Amino acid sequence: MQFKLMATMAAGLEAVTAKELQRLGYQTRTENGRVYFEGDESDIVRTNVWLRSADRIKIILKQFKVLTFDELFEGVKAIPWADYLPLDAAFPVAGRAVRSKLHSEPDVQAITKKAVVESMATTYHRHGRLPETGNKYQLEVSILKDIATITIDTTGSSLFKRGYRVAKGPAPLKENFAAALVLLTNWHNNMPFYDPTTGSGTIAIEAAMIARNMAPGRTRDFAFSGFSFMDPKLLDQERERAEAAITNPDLIMIGGDINQDMIDIARVNAQNAGVLHDIQFKQLAVKDFKTDLEDGVIIANPPYGQRLQDADAAAKIAKEMGAVYGPLTTWSKYILSGDANFERYYGHKATKRRKLYNGAIKVDLYQYWGHRSRH
Repeated sequence: MQFKLMATMAAGLEAVTAKELQRLGYQTRTENGRVYFEGDESDIVRTNVWLRSADRIKIILKQFKVLTFDELFEGVKAIPWADYLPLDAAFPVAGRAVRSKLHSEPDVQAITKKAVVESMATTYHRHGRLPETGNKYQLEVSILKDIATITIDTTGSSLFKRGYRVAKGPAPLKENFAAALVLLTNWHNNMPFYDPTTGSGTIAIEAAMIARNMAPGRTRDFAFSGFSFMDPKLLDQERERAEAAITNPDLIMIGGDINQDMIDIARVNAQNAGVLHDIQFKQLAVKDFKTDLEDGVIIANPPYGQRLQDADAAAKIAKEMGAVYGPLTTWSKYILSGDANFERYYGHKATKRRKLYNGAIKVDLYQYWGHRSRH
């Protein structure tokens, strides 16, 4: 069966996810927070297993204009629900409405649910309530500017939940956000890599997984495994392909943190991810970093005052970074900060700034591009 599919992601990362999908061979179309593509059951499996920067993969069942609740009811009811949901399916409905005539989200959810029930009751010749004792099919009705989109979530727990992170420190980055930061840089696996504020190790671990071509979802489970229209062998086959695709290049990677407890946590997480031998984790203050290596990449998520209520400490780290990294002219530096004064403290104007959202916090990725010593 061919499906219209949609990957969702954090605002500002649409181009990263679109590029990932294009590298996997899909044609894409992008909107805010969504990248559309098409595929069959195997593509649902493949994209869930391989996408690093996305949150979810959803099947789009229908998109249509709605100005009244009657139009919503009839539009939803017309979907051939029995093609997707077995009689005993559990199908909770999430709903949201933005800048639309139908703005009551509880009513939008309730009417969508009622329409699905009526459609299935007719097809399955049932009266009254449906059992909903079987596998879960999470439905969503999203109305944006009077256009309703009806979807089934194939992912389950968000794709950022890789499964390796058993311990974390304060204000950790989500795994898919960390992976996106790496994908936004010019780093390749033949270049030195340094994460100076590694915390629980997420950025370095995601970078090592990218370097080794390790599929981020190869060890986790997905909602689609319980779908009646999905062949259970597809996930096993994709996992086998993913394991066979892993490479083992020689990597020069350092994860530093001033806190030894965080270094211990990072090592545990890296061990769980299968990349501990790729990353040298060590207790190291930002100001103490020295290297003779060239053409490296630094990716940092230092504490910023907004996050830890400690603006003075954040300013001090930014100044130390500027002093230590300024002389590293062949290195490129990518530093995430929610502090609008970061460049002033760092002492240099960024080559480029990219606006992102770390959860609900608006942040900038300050990019300082190095001059490569070799070509």
